[in-house]
Amino acid sequence: MRHTVKLHGVIVGHSDLESADESLGRAWGTFRPGLGYELVQPVFRLFSEAVPMPGGEPRDKEKLARYHAARDTLGLELVDAQGNRIATSAIHIADYSDQGKIELEVLISDEEYWAGRN
Repeated sequence: MRHTVKLHGVIVGHSDLESADESLGRAWGTFRPGLGYELVQPVFRLFSEAVPMPGGEPRDKEKLARYHAARDTLGLELVDAQGNRIATSAIHIADYSDQGKIELEVLISDEEYWAGRN
């Protein structure tokens, strides 16, 4: 199912969230940037600069701290294919576009979402 990430009504991008672990409240999948992605990309590139290898260890803790602070103030939201808002506690875009990979990872606290997904 297609999920959309929005920033104050502007579409940032989409993902089908192909993988999920309900016990952790985590879903993730390939991210397809939308026209609004350029508004938030610098924030998510901070993460990939701090953690240069997907799944790797942080190499720059200052950049990582700046990333978390900036991401938490963005106010991103996740909506389903019908336009319903899905409650999340974190939305992260692992932007390794220089390596050909961008992935969306969300922590979903919405019990109805999990009931409908299963």
